[in-house]
Amino acid sequence: MLDNLDLKLSLDKKTYHEQIEALMQQIRQLQQACWEKKLTSIFVLEGWTAAGKGSLVKKMVGYMDPRGFQVHPIWPPNEEARQYPFLWRFWQKLPARGSMGIFYHSWYIRMLEDRLLGRLTDAEVPTVIRQINAFERQMVDDGVAIAKFWIHISEKELKRRLKKSAADPLTAWRVRPEDWQQAKKYDTYSALAEDMVIQTSTGPAPWTLVEGDNQRWARVKVLAKMATTLTEALDRLHYQLPVPSLPPQEQLQPTEPDFLSQIDLSVSLDRQDYKKQLRKEQVELTKLQLEIHAQEIPILVLFEGWDAAGKGGAIKRLTDVLDPRSYAVNAFAAPSTEELAHHYLWRFWRRLPPPGTIGIFDRSWYGRVLVERIEGFASEPEWRRAYREINEFEEQLTSAGYAVVKFWLHISPEEQLNRFDERSNNQFKEHKLTDEDWRNREQWPLYNVAVNQMIQRTSTPSAPWTVIPGNDKYYARVKVIQTVIQAIETEIKHRK
Repeated sequence: MLDNLDLKLSLDKKTYHEQIEALMQQIRQLQQACWEKKLTSIFVLEGWTAAGKGSLVKKMVGYMDPRGFQVHPIWPPNEEARQYPFLWRFWQKLPARGSMGIFYHSWYIRMLEDRLLGRLTDAEVPTVIRQINAFERQMVDDGVAIAKFWIHISEKELKRRLKKSAADPLTAWRVRPEDWQQAKKYDTYSALAEDMVIQTSTGPAPWTLVEGDNQRWARVKVLAKMATTLTEALDRLHYQLPVPSLPPQEQLQPTEPDFLSQIDLSVSLDRQDYKKQLRKEQVELTKLQLEIHAQEIPILVLFEGWDAAGKGGAIKRLTDVLDPRSYAVNAFAAPSTEELAHHYLWRFWRRLPPPGTIGIFDRSWYGRVLVERIEGFASEPEWRRAYREINEFEEQLTSAGYAVVKFWLHISPEEQLNRFDERSNNQFKEHKLTDEDWRNREQWPLYNVAVNQMIQRTSTPSAPWTVIPGNDKYYARVKVIQTVIQAIETEIKHRK
């Protein structure tokens, strides 16, 4: 594929200046339109070292308003980034709605330089490809316009440019040892690039191959494609018809299991047994905390459940004996203005616990298929595709070594009403009861369907759901800690 590119293509100076000026004016106008329409765009610049990406970026942004874009030069990950799934640092850099992100190198450094230098094994490549394709598809599904460029130059041209840069005191600092490795292993690196293009050129995010021996030709081709990408994305927004949202189903279909109805809510512990078992499990959890730290295992515990199901009490008992330096509790409410300007998973990527610590999420990304679904904050296409997006997200976490524990705390409608009445009559608890809680209670049948479908579609072998009978708080608290302990022990055993 790359061998078939005609690297002799070129533009004379006069034609180049005429075309480049028109393109830059057009891109400036398109940037303004994107801001007004809140169209987000991502441009990925990959290619050989010394392929002219730096000068190309200058042309791309030359006429644009600097408040509407950000350039991200990507280097090998630092110590912090290496602690997380490899896409973590790129989620942090995603542009907000209406803005443009230009990635000078990108997540594809994982498939190129890391493979060339042996930092990524052949066995790991299929997982990386799957995660990259999923990441880009999620962006496009969220309305982001993406264009990816591979700038290809010949071996002769590569060596010429490297030698020229290395000989100039003003540019010699840019030439890294890794760059010389590209020249030394030109055929190998070219094969890696071709494999990358084949495996990750998808319908939502195809590659554009750019003949780069002549920099004038390369700049015009990239800028022309950039303008086309933005124009087509704006056209799709203009002609896009609103998708009618169907009312949530009030009943499960015959083929869908009712997991919640199978839960025995009569299980309980008396106070004496509760205290004894709670202390026993907390001591065991304390011991495992040391092992988590020693082996640098990240633990992520998600709590979902009915209002007043006892999430707060369970979290309190889970953390009572833990070293506060090694865990963090994140309570997620309605997203902020900044969070709404990004993909719904963005705010959760930012709160992931580092290795050796425990992250506890009071509510989580499952709000997409629960409250956002029921209240109409997410359209039907959005919450339906969220099942797949969530499974992909959790697969990235578990493949990176996270132990993911997911709880649904289940209580009966009668028990919930009792707890609501108790809160309303207790001055120390009445702040916990809101009008929203009563409204959610009225929609119990809708949530019952949504929860069952959520469990069926997102309970996977590596990240299963645990439904906790919660009518008896004592039993629920002990069961939560026992389940966390079991998940930690399983991860430790797996690593050994």
